[in-house]
Amino acid sequence: MNPIIAITAKTEELRGRPQATIPNAYARVVEEAGGVPIIIPISDKKETASQIAQFADGFLFSGGDDIHPRYYGEEPLADMVISPDERTEFETALLREAMQLRKPVLGVCLGAQLINIVLEGSLYQDIPSQVPNPLNHRDQHNIKIVEGTMLYKIFSNKIPLNPPFSKGEIRFPPLEKGGKGGFEQLYSNEISIFSTHHQSVKSPGKGLIVSAMSSDGVVEAIELPDYPFLIGVQWHPEREPESEYTRLLFKSFIEAASHRTK
Repeated sequence: MNPIIAITAKTEELRGRPQATIPNAYARVVEEAGGVPIIIPISDKKETASQIAQFADGFLFSGGDDIHPRYYGEEPLADMVISPDERTEFETALLREAMQLRKPVLGVCLGAQLINIVLEGSLYQDIPSQVPNPLNHRDQHNIKIVEGTMLYKIFSNKIPLNPPFSKGEIRFPPLEKGGKGGFEQLYSNEISIFSTHHQSVKSPGKGLIVSAMSSDGVVEAIELPDYPFLIGVQWHPEREPESEYTRLLFKSFIEAASHRTK
């Protein structure tokens, strides 16, 4: 039986009515990796989060607007689009319930930031104004994966050093601004990703380690060692479904969730 993956959604007003919305790309990459996606609307009932945590095999915390800085002990320092507290409260409860059950968790963009805040970390509220000489984090750019991390193992150990295929059979996105691309990426911990964020992890939460960074020092991924699977990525892998790195990340996530069905 394929694992059930709960995907969080935001609430938007459509035709005068609040509706749960999420880009289809999240569900598609989950399906492509072998999971069964279900979309989870925001709820104000604590027991709902508990029952969903029991029901699903893995949890994908999707992207969205900015979490209010009060959740990590700060006041707003810059203009931002604040995510509703209802979403933050519900997803916090859901993440805690999932972690108590040690079920696989993957956070994307806002989802990665949520993981960090729930584990008592903090964020840069606005990269352009708080990070010296920052890259453009609303575009394609390169990041380096930290050796020895789970993310590094996902991206490196599963790619054979002498692959029995031609260059046209697996797509590795070209690196930007002079970075190596193609087969050369098989031997490098530097990859190209697409992101759309202006916030990032400042202080990692309890137990979290940094598993990827960009050249300006901005944290691009975090993970929790000694846990079956808990990774937060600051980029949007679902927007590059043909990328080999998207395939490897979601394949590993679904494999971890599959163990819950056995």
